[in-house]
Formats: sequence, C-alpha cells, structure tokens
Amino acid sequence: MVVIRLTRGGAKKRPFYHIVAAHKQSRRDGQFIERLGYYNPIAADNEVGLRLSAERVAFWKQQGAELSPTVARLFKQQAAAQAAAA
Repeated sequence: MVVIRLTRGGAKKRPFYHIVAAHKQSRRDGQFIERLGYYNPIAADNEVGLRLSAERVAFWKQQGAELSPTVARLFKQQAAAQAAAA
C-alpha cells in the first residue's frame, strides 16, 4: 500500500519536510516513490512555507494511496489558502 506522508530534513531544531508518496512499510526517511512537495514550518514571511502538487496527490489518491493525518491537514490548508486568494 502507498501512503503520502512527510519525511524530515533540515538541521537540528530547524525542521524541513518533504511530502512524498512511499510504500507504507518503508522507513520514515527511507525510499520513496515520488516527491510531491514540501513543508517548511518555520518559513520566513517572504518564503513559501507549503508547496504541494494537487494534481499528483489526486493521482495517487486515485491509485489507492492514503494521506497521513498531517498531510491531509496541510492539503486542506493549502486548498483554503488558494480559495481565499482567488
């Protein structure tokens, strides 16, 4: 089974996360199938804190992938931000 989840990067006390599609049994920071975006929780005001390819997420969901709870929250957050901007 495929799951869309976060993998941690960055330095100590400066987290940075990649949003990836990976097999459910692979390690958190292990192999992944495709990188779908990123999330920077400590982004500065002029930096983009969240970028997520909605069309690729829709593709993987159609293939049967599950979203982790955190990625589902971020996906809704991005959709709301795009709706407010439009």
